[in-house]
Amino acid sequence: MSLDPQIEYVLELVENAGYPELCELSPEEARAQFEQTVTVLDAEPAEVFSSTDRTVDGPHGPIPIRIYTPRQPAPDAPLPVLLWLHGGGFVIGGLESYDSICRALANKTDCIVVSVDYRLAPEHAFPAAPEDCYAALKWTAAHAPEFGGDPKRIAVAGDSAGGNLSAVTAIAARDGGGPDLVFQLLVYPCTAPAPASASHHDFAEGYLLTRRNIEWFFGLYTPNPADRQDPRYAPLLCPDLSSLPPALVIVAGYDPLRDEGIAYAERLKEAGVAVELTNYTGMIHGFYSMSGAVDAGKEAIDQSAKALRAAFGQS
Repeated sequence: MSLDPQIEYVLELVENAGYPELCELSPEEARAQFEQTVTVLDAEPAEVFSSTDRTVDGPHGPIPIRIYTPRQPAPDAPLPVLLWLHGGGFVIGGLESYDSICRALANKTDCIVVSVDYRLAPEHAFPAAPEDCYAALKWTAAHAPEFGGDPKRIAVAGDSAGGNLSAVTAIAARDGGGPDLVFQLLVYPCTAPAPASASHHDFAEGYLLTRRNIEWFFGLYTPNPADRQDPRYAPLLCPDLSSLPPALVIVAGYDPLRDEGIAYAERLKEAGVAVELTNYTGMIHGFYSMSGAVDAGKEAIDQSAKALRAAFGQS
């Protein structure tokens, strides 16, 4: 399928804006540019019943989180919980840049969303991010009743680097004695030890996420090349993917990460995990965050909410 016309328009806007590539900036400058630009194409943040910022204990200090509640939970009917792990190449992104997506998922799924502001590279290189995410999951399960959540209905979700961390966190929960997850939503996740697939080369330039930026992100996140053989960095290397929660894996047709997302979905299927794989063939990396300008972004969020509701046992 050809590139979607709405994506062609987005790429034209980005080119005309003249922003430098993230890899040409310092991490601090890249974060500031990302925060400045990411909400331009996103949908307007929806109203939720409550949005509360707090910190939870992590392995190396407090971890900021934001809890979104779509409606008043009933004491005898707690709401399911979605742990959201944001994207950004393990270097950029945070609570503000994913606020709109978290609000949409909370409302559309009728669940509480806990968004995690895990530590970023290069200040905190691998394995800081997966350690924080698993700590946040364990805290969420232990404290869910305090904020109206159901500790028996928890799912994990994220896009790009957050998709990676969601997959890794699901494996950690299986191997670390819980908590049990009912679902994993992986949106164009990075899963491989190196950007070596055909899609990485086919879409290396011109589709927003460039090969230069990917290599910059990964270099900051894993300065020790040996770490790239660790399944906590590359879940595709995990020798056993059985007994993991059902998954929805979303990929984009013009995304460098497309092939490794598909490969991970296939590995899950081979291990006996129930998997739905959807390729939005005319899309690029990041389209999930473009629902204010790209119809397929809205469709993907709606698809995510539908899959989550089913996993949570909601009508």
